[in-house]
Amino acid sequence: MALKPGTGRRLLAGGVLAFAGYMALWGGEYSAFHLLRLKKERGEAESRLAHTRAQVDSLKALATKLERDDAAVERIARERFGMIREGELLYRFVPVDSGAPVEE
Repeated sequence: MALKPGTGRRLLAGGVLAFAGYMALWGGEYSAFHLLRLKKERGEAESRLAHTRAQVDSLKALATKLERDDAAVERIARERFGMIREGELLYRFVPVDSGAPVEE
């Protein structure tokens, strides 16, 4: 069976194109799938960055408020650390555990 003239070139060109398509999709460091994964990772990183920037802005606003507002500092000291002013009494209410005996 003899091949028509030019058939070898067509087969070679088709093989080269098939190989180039394969390498573009699956081969090499910058394959199409690798680039899609990198695009997805970049989107996730940008989302995390936006969230972190929002947290930083919130913390900067709180820091500025605490530097300028003595009432806010006092409120936090009272709520978080149980601090009281001189002459005040502090009442702490402890929840009673229903399973433990009550001491009198």
